[in-house]
Amino acid sequence: MKGNSTADHRHGIIRLGMGFEQLDFLYMPTRDVAGDVRYFEEVLGGRVVFAVDGMGARVAAVELTPTPPLVLLADHLGGDAPILVYRVADLPAELTALEGRGWTREETFEIPQGPCCSFRTPGGQRLALYQLTRPEVGAHFAGRRDF
Repeated sequence: MKGNSTADHRHGIIRLGMGFEQLDFLYMPTRDVAGDVRYFEEVLGGRVVFAVDGMGARVAAVELTPTPPLVLLADHLGGDAPILVYRVADLPAELTALEGRGWTREETFEIPQGPCCSFRTPGGQRLALYQLTRPEVGAHFAGRRDF
């Protein structure tokens, strides 16, 4: 199926023979969320969607374009490389399909939007797949500015 395109006209999605629907988030580690938020807002012209300080972590979402991905700046994320977070329609089915192609499952956990699985590629790139089961979460955090 690799390389084949199919269209899902109900949702305006073109599938490329894989279950990835859209890159929704660039999850970026930072040591200074507040400082980076200022830079993204004042220098790059981004719109701060939220800046939350809670449960021992600071996370801010910044919109740089009118369409995804949303940039997430987080002080609890280790390493220097960002995680590219892709939405899939059915996370368990997608993980099973990937395993059938030789992929090895890593950590599965919950993010506010739904279940998620983060992993590294053999080249060291960081990716995550998630299923949007709680779409109302975006509106819940929108406009919150703790810092």
